[in-house]
Amino acid sequence: MRFISLPGVDAPQGRWVGLSLPRRFVCDLMRHATAVPSIPSQRRMQLAEVIAARDARAQHISWCAIFMKAYAIVSATRPELRRTYMPYLWPHLYEHAFNVANFSLERTYCGEEAVFFAQVRQPELMSLVQLDALVRTHKIAPIESVPSFYRTLTLSRLPWPLRNFVWWLGLYSDGGYRAHFFGTFAISVVAAAGAAGLHVLSPLTTNINYSSFESDGSIDVRLTYDHRVLDGSTVARTLVALEEVLRGAIRDELLASAE
Repeated sequence: MRFISLPGVDAPQGRWVGLSLPRRFVCDLMRHATAVPSIPSQRRMQLAEVIAARDARAQHISWCAIFMKAYAIVSATRPELRRTYMPYLWPHLYEHAFNVANFSLERTYCGEEAVFFAQVRQPELMSLVQLDALVRTHKIAPIESVPSFYRTLTLSRLPWPLRNFVWWLGLYSDGGYRAHFFGTFAISVVAAAGAAGLHVLSPLTTNINYSSFESDGSIDVRLTYDHRVLDGSTVARTLVALEEVLRGAIRDELLASAE
């Protein structure tokens, strides 16, 4: 492609930038995520008591771990949240027997800030301290030593036709495979940087994210859901239950761990 130089205007000095392996993975992920008819639902929660309980500990539990466990507790008692839409061989819903949380985090890979994804089986059965330690370990462990990170890099090295076939197998061939490799729900947040996603795209049935806290302890919590699997009333009740768990079981555990 040739640029046309205008009189008195310097020609642009652009450059080609190849896709890194993590960026290629996100591109593939978004291609499948955009096929999901997802809808975001939001509830403003009042979590001042949870903040106070968290602050009672010398070492704070990450909010990622807190929300992950709280949502897993809700999902463990609501099987519809562990369902996913499967289009082949005929359209049907698959219901997984237990939770598999998928959380994202940013790591530096080959000099580039990149997003990686990790899976946690049944986080509701782990203590908040254990779950927080797991999240922190994923932030500092050598990238290729983490199985899910290593799979991301290995898959993204494949040529497009083969890579596309592996994605298809993982997402659509078997519900159990899908849950194992991608999770039953996702949590994706950038609140620590003072921002929040308004409509987070994901191939999973539900994706939870939240904003930064207001001075009074209120926070906007969003649940983006696949409308083929869930309806708005179900999601609204889920957000109510999530706030109850945060202000109840999670708050109590934070206080107990601070003693």
